[in-house]
Amino acid sequence: MKNNFFNKPIGNINLRPSLNSEVTSQILYGEKFEILSRNKGWIKIKTKYDNYTGFIKDHKFLKKFKPTNKVNKLKSRIFKKKGNKFLQTKKFLYFGSGISVLNKRKMFFEFEKNKWIRICDTKKINHFEKNFIEILKSFLNIRYLWGGKSSEGIDCSALIQIFFYYNRIFFPRDSMDQLKYCKKNINKKNFKKNIIFWKGHVAYRLSKRSLIHAYGPKKKVVIMDIKETINKIFKDTKLRPIHI
Repeated sequence: MKNNFFNKPIGNINLRPSLNSEVTSQILYGEKFEILSRNKGWIKIKTKYDNYTGFIKDHKFLKKFKPTNKVNKLKSRIFKKKGNKFLQTKKFLYFGSGISVLNKRKMFFEFEKNKWIRICDTKKINHFEKNFIEILKSFLNIRYLWGGKSSEGIDCSALIQIFFYYNRIFFPRDSMDQLKYCKKNINKKNFKKNIIFWKGHVAYRLSKRSLIHAYGPKKKVVIMDIKETINKIFKDTKLRPIHI
């Protein structure tokens, strides 16, 4: 089926077509996906960025969309314009979301009819962010959420993937797929050489002593001592790191 583009701030991707089903990932505003099938108000999709499959609620999605900018803050509040005033709403767009700029007024971009975000919260769509450590650290203390991939909640593999997604470079969603990919594409001079894997978990080595990860037992993104982390994970799960 033809490509569609997600047009809500964020949505859950479920394992099966049910609200009671496990949330395995999320989809952000502007993400391109293919509809594989329909099932009683649900659609099975495959995301174009990382080929991730799952179910989302059916909706009227964008058929044509060419992003010009992307959100480079953890979240950017959506505003509505009334007269000459921009009024806050309770909704946000999240880091990495792509938008198509329709209009510009004062310090705001309009990305849908009467939906505006601050210009300073965006970069051009082709902007490449080299400072991956800054991106990872910006998520410090964000709550751990299985399947999450935003500042409302994020899991360990999404924290690693978000740097690549922002730069529109392919990188798998799940940690075991990330491990397989890194084994084939490792480069000692780049980001991937400092990724540490366990079975079902992943972290990034910031230095010889510390790492950062979205860690379930701490319920948030934290920086921890590497030896302490290895010992704690082994004590809790009997798992040792998998070296790539």
